[in-house]
Amino acid sequence: MFDHILFGVSDYAASKAFFLKALEPLGIAVVLEGPLGIELSADNKSSLCICQTEEKPAHLHLAFTALNRQQVEAFYRAAISAGGKDNGAPGLRPQYHANYYAAFVIGPDGHNIEVVCHESED
Repeated sequence: MFDHILFGVSDYAASKAFFLKALEPLGIAVVLEGPLGIELSADNKSSLCICQTEEKPAHLHLAFTALNRQQVEAFYRAAISAGGKDNGAPGLRPQYHANYYAAFVIGPDGHNIEVVCHESED
């Protein structure tokens, strides 16, 4: 549905470091970086773009798709290691549906970053 999402951050260097480390387990990496910011993608079909802003960024909920539950767990470990704050350890969220396996971390600007796998464990 989306080609790209762009949002501003208060500390570009800290956010860049956080997102690169936290999203690495999903295969997300730098596609382009320039004076306007950074573009991250795993498939070159859709991208997440981050730029420096002087405005206080509104908190977002960004949810990324994982191929399996191991990617959810790897994201969580990487995001916490990168300075993220726990907002929900990896686990099933049956209130959404039976196979909703997700983890949630608060990033540098207070954004709720989620990685979710909709597949069964098998």
